[in-house]
Amino acid sequence: MDRYHVIKIGGSLFDIAGEIIRDIVTSEHRVVVVPGGGPFADLTAACNVGDDESHWMAIAGMEQFGWYLSSFGIPTVDKLDSTRKQSVFLPYRLLREEDPLPHSWDVTSDTIAAWVAWRLKGDLILLKSVDGIRIGGSVVPLVTSPGTYQETDPCLVPFVLEHGIPTRLINGRIRERLTSFLKGDNVPGTVIGTTL
Repeated sequence: MDRYHVIKIGGSLFDIAGEIIRDIVTSEHRVVVVPGGGPFADLTAACNVGDDESHWMAIAGMEQFGWYLSSFGIPTVDKLDSTRKQSVFLPYRLLREEDPLPHSWDVTSDTIAAWVAWRLKGDLILLKSVDGIRIGGSVVPLVTSPGTYQETDPCLVPFVLEHGIPTRLINGRIRERLTSFLKGDNVPGTVIGTTL
C-alpha cells in the first residue's frame, strides 16, 4: 500500500484552500490533510493567555480550519488509525489524550503535522505561501541541520530530522507545484533532511 502523504495546509492559504482540496481529491493519493491555524490561531495569539491555554486554543483553531477544509469534499477524522483514503485530521481529541508536544508557540501546526506524519510513517508536505526555506536571503533546496528558520516553527526542523520524516516545503499559492509533486515530478521548494 502507498505511503500516506500528510499535507499541512497553512493558514495563509485560507483564500485558496478549496482549490487545494479539489486538487488533492482528484489526485487519488492516500492523503491526510492537517489544517493550519489561520485566522483562528491569530485570534488565540491576540488573547495573550498562558502557554497551556494558548496551546489548546490554537489546536481548537486548527479544528475550525479543518471543518472548513472538509466542506470542500474530504471527510474529517479525529484518530490516526483510519483506513480512509483521504481525510482531514481534527487534532484536538487525540492531542488531548496523548499530549505529545510541548505547550509553547515554538510548536505550531507545522510540528503537529510532522508528528502526524511520524505516527503514520508517511511523508510530510508543508504547503505555505513561500517558495521554501531561505538562508542568507536565498531559497535553499535542502536543509540537513537543525536550526531556527523563519518559514517554519522552531521545533519543526529538529523534530523532522530526529524522526527521519521525509519532508518538503512547497509554495501552495502556485497550485501546479502540488499537482506536479503528486504526479511524481520534482518541483521547487525545500527538502528537509532527506529526499522527497
